[in-house]
Amino acid sequence: QVQLVESGGGLVQPGGSLRLSCAASGSIISIYTMGWYRQAPGKQRELVATITNAGTTLYAVSVKGRFTISRDNAKNTVYLQMNSLTPEDTAVYYCNVRTYGAYDYWAQGTQVTVSS
Repeated sequence: QVQLVESGGGLVQPGGSLRLSCAASGSIISIYTMGWYRQAPGKQRELVATITNAGTTLYAVSVKGRFTISRDNAKNTVYLQMNSLTPEDTAVYYCNVRTYGAYDYWAQGTQVTVSS
């Protein structure tokens, strides 16, 4: 079992920045990738960014160049630095962990609202 605790969501104006954090605990040794997904009202959950144990990253086209995912393996924590935010980035952001056995764990979600 892996437990995830998110922090860092909130309200920000267009063009602003936010940083999300997600700390993992429990069966840490089983973790392969850590990442972020988001779900806007009326839309399906979509990938934002992921990072493997080796540091290989993957970004959605819509966030590439604006968002940066990073990972502190010593703290079992993944971060998402979000810059140049637009109203289209408004969504509930979910931290995800995938194990070597391809099992997914999800955090509770944190709301990010971009509005003036």
